[in-house]
Amino acid sequence: MPVLREPGARYAPPRVSALGLRALLLIGVSLGLMVVDHRQHELQMIRATASMVVWPLQRLVNAPAAAWEWMQSSLATQHALLAENQSLRAAARESSLRLLRLESIEQENLRLRALVQVEPREAERVQAATVLRVDLDPLRHRVLIDRGTRDGVSRGQPVIDASGVVGQTTNVGPLAAEVILLSDPTHAMPVQVVRNGLRTIAVGSGDAGRLMLPYLPRNADVQVDDLLVSSGLGGVFPGGLPVARVVEVRRDPSQPLATVSAVPAAALDRDREVLLLWYPARVPPPGAPETAPRARDKGPPR
Repeated sequence: MPVLREPGARYAPPRVSALGLRALLLIGVSLGLMVVDHRQHELQMIRATASMVVWPLQRLVNAPAAAWEWMQSSLATQHALLAENQSLRAAARESSLRLLRLESIEQENLRLRALVQVEPREAERVQAATVLRVDLDPLRHRVLIDRGTRDGVSRGQPVIDASGVVGQTTNVGPLAAEVILLSDPTHAMPVQVVRNGLRTIAVGSGDAGRLMLPYLPRNADVQVDDLLVSSGLGGVFPGGLPVARVVEVRRDPSQPLATVSAVPAAALDRDREVLLLWYPARVPPPGAPETAPRARDKGPPR
């Protein structure tokens, strides 16, 4: 549409706004800087300085997102560590239990090997037995083993361990048998001093770690550290089985008998496996367990 001019008005060219001039000026400056930077590389320092100034602002803007990612990573790592820790603890417990079982089996094998190695040559038959129960009465030293008449066990049968004589069977059932230990106060057995062949009787004291020899005269040739073995008398225990070792000899001039005590060779209070022995028929045949009268009831054997 043509622009109407008033009659007599003078022509005025169109004006450029100030904003347009600024834009043109900035564009020109930018082009100039680009040409100078491309050819002369004079703006590297300015660019580096500007990036250092802007870097904190960039970190500040990126901080919320970085914090959220860190929190998620930390939680995931914590859950993973907890799960791994629980798994490792379970594995450690299982390994510990297996190690305990292996140690127990190893100790059992060692005990059984020791029993086999001490098998008396004169025995017709031997059989291992496990101790099932221990009598808790301090004056009644008895244990229950897992062998009975079904296995050929009879009353008065000798029982040993890897170190020496343990005792003999008393009450025998089809599946189990009771063994009276050497330390029982009612038990006694004929023994012999290896050093000189002196015979006497070893009597239980009620203490699993001590036997008494109450029938030795004051002038008897017995010394500390003498080894006592079964004498073979009485028809129950064969001769030569280790019984005890003398640990104390006291001779009171006012008493006709010496006070002699010995430590059992067998681990009477710790045995878990024992050996039952079968020997050829002896005279007299084994009957009730060998018992010896107390010192106050009867004097030394003649």
